[in-house]
Amino acid sequence: MKRLFIGGLSVALLMPAAFAQTALTWEQVKEKFETSNPTLRGAQLNIDESRAEEITAYLRPNPSIGTGLDQIVPFSTQASPVSGLQVYRPLMNNFPSLSISYLHERDHKRELRLESARKTTDIAASTYSDQERNLLFNLRSAFVQVLQAKAVEQNAHDNLAYWDRELDVNRKRLAAGDLAQVDMDRLELQRVQFESDLATAIVNLRTSKIQILMLLNDRTAIERFDVAGPYDFSDRLQPLEEFRSAAMASRPDLKVAVQTVELAKTNHQLAIANGSADPTFNVDFARNPPIPFYFGISVSIPLRIFDRNQGEKARTAVDIRRSERAEDTARAQVFSDVDSAYYTVVSTLDLLRPYRDKYLRLAEETRNKVAFSYQNGGASLLDYLDAEKSYRDTRLAYLNLIGAYLTAAAQMNMAVGREVML
Repeated sequence: MKRLFIGGLSVALLMPAAFAQTALTWEQVKEKFETSNPTLRGAQLNIDESRAEEITAYLRPNPSIGTGLDQIVPFSTQASPVSGLQVYRPLMNNFPSLSISYLHERDHKRELRLESARKTTDIAASTYSDQERNLLFNLRSAFVQVLQAKAVEQNAHDNLAYWDRELDVNRKRLAAGDLAQVDMDRLELQRVQFESDLATAIVNLRTSKIQILMLLNDRTAIERFDVAGPYDFSDRLQPLEEFRSAAMASRPDLKVAVQTVELAKTNHQLAIANGSADPTFNVDFARNPPIPFYFGISVSIPLRIFDRNQGEKARTAVDIRRSERAEDTARAQVFSDVDSAYYTVVSTLDLLRPYRDKYLRLAEETRNKVAFSYQNGGASLLDYLDAEKSYRDTRLAYLNLIGAYLTAAAQMNMAVGREVML
């Protein structure tokens, strides 16, 4: 019986370890996201579809073949050399023919169609990268929210544990007659606030995990899913011009705008080429009694007197100018995004530094001093509760500011188009 109890206890202790899962780092979360997110996987198919269109764009015109049988005389007769009788001979003077023709495309039409299709594929790839950039910002924000919720939850646990220790000290004071019952009751009631903070933090943590699991398309139970990473800030920030230069080189939506201009120029060249006439070469073989066999060669060229593709030429020329204006807009948007993200980071750092260097320490020291004074009769209960609330609010504000900094760093990464702030 004793062995059975020990065995059951061992299984019970090992069960949490069996169901536990190693906390994922940001790189692991990002790798899993890139392979499992349904939106990204669907967007990848656009690139494959565009590559398939390259095959169609470079197809050659198919040759044509035709046959004919001419000079069929339906009422033709001829005397038989054997019997001398008239024999029905409608094909006596038939004229069979075979012709093969091929349309030759001039002015590099096929090459220009292929170039246009390839540039369309490049745009599809850059569009995919831009979609990934925006989704990675959402993922990074969700990742930061989980880290923030974990930090707030741990802070709530620490506050509750601290208050429980304070209650133990004051219960001893009550038992020794050094504290009034009404003050002890008010201290006990204050514990409700700490319990409420902890319950809210737990709910926020579960909600944040649900959000990141949705982005990962993961059905793992919340209790078995966790992430890990540094929840802190760095006050070292590169100059604004470095972020701008990196963004100009990396932003996929700007690449889309530049590639769209190049595509418009190629399409304009194709429109000009399509305005040229393409000859059709023809070779025919036939017999024409008494000639047993002959062949002929011909070339036909359409006379494009009224249609030289002028409308398409004008449209593609306008499209070049429109694409260039869109490129200018994209460049302005890049600068706007980088500047906005940069000054958001700067503003958050300006708030974080005094919290780290002064306010956190000051709030903790004030709480401890007022708590000591209250325990020795040198401060009122109201002063003690107010000092505790100030410390709790200061600590929570500091943790939320770190979350705001990490979110602003993710916004900077999105503005630049690659990770420049970890």
